[in-house]
Amino acid sequence: MKKYEIVKKKTLTPEITQISVYAPLIAAKAKAGQFIILRVDEEGERIPLTISSAENELVTVIFQKIGATTMALDLLNEGDCLHDFVGPLGRATEVEGYGRVAVLGGGLGCAIALPVARALHEAGNQVDLIGGFKTKEIVILEEEMGKACTDLHICTDDGTYGYHGFVTGKLEELIQSGVKFDHVFAIGPLMMMKFACKLTEKYDIPTTVSMNPIMIDGTGMCGGCRLSVGGEVKFACVDGPDFDGHQVDFDEVIARNATYKEFEASAREKHNCRLGGGVLNG
Repeated sequence: MKKYEIVKKKTLTPEITQISVYAPLIAAKAKAGQFIILRVDEEGERIPLTISSAENELVTVIFQKIGATTMALDLLNEGDCLHDFVGPLGRATEVEGYGRVAVLGGGLGCAIALPVARALHEAGNQVDLIGGFKTKEIVILEEEMGKACTDLHICTDDGTYGYHGFVTGKLEELIQSGVKFDHVFAIGPLMMMKFACKLTEKYDIPTTVSMNPIMIDGTGMCGGCRLSVGGEVKFACVDGPDFDGHQVDFDEVIARNATYKEFEASAREKHNCRLGGGVLNG
């Protein structure tokens, strides 16, 4: 196999793709919670993707086609090679000695919640994995999540499968039924993590969140992934991605992320124009 070759590719939903890349050195060192940064080609931007699994010299990542780079990445097939594939980056999730934990995954965040739940379970913790999706048709990784925890709870916003409601609703239902959680891990959209932390604060349950803001170099030099935690500036790429959720300034992160929406939309439009044979400037 060639360096950074895509060995396996699987479509999970029309918008979500899983690829396994030949990267034996990264696979040998990667732990739950860590990520890689890749480039599709020499001119491409660098994007971070959390490692979903690492075994047999392959590193598996899961991505959603939301911007020009992820759309270009999805055009690659088995046998194609990535230009860059760097990692493992970030601090590994602490998994030892909690007791009973809940791991919340929202949508694509389930791809990150999966290795965290697996590592916690293998470390001897009792793990309730709560995965949330908008509807039954876009549920991903259900079989894998079921093997990575003690109890799996699937939630859908529209009630078409599993618990009818958000992951926070299921978590509170479990708490009110008498379940005593020693720790909660919330991984997914910023609003989901924000409200999960508000809930766990009410019940005085320590909570860890996985922060995945815009980042470029993955070394703390660019400052693009900075956020405020307990009134101090932290960098998700080197200080995280895991942080005390009760200390994160979510409103600041949400506001900063919104500034990139227009740029992402423009980049996606240009990418679609290229696919359609349009002529672009710049």
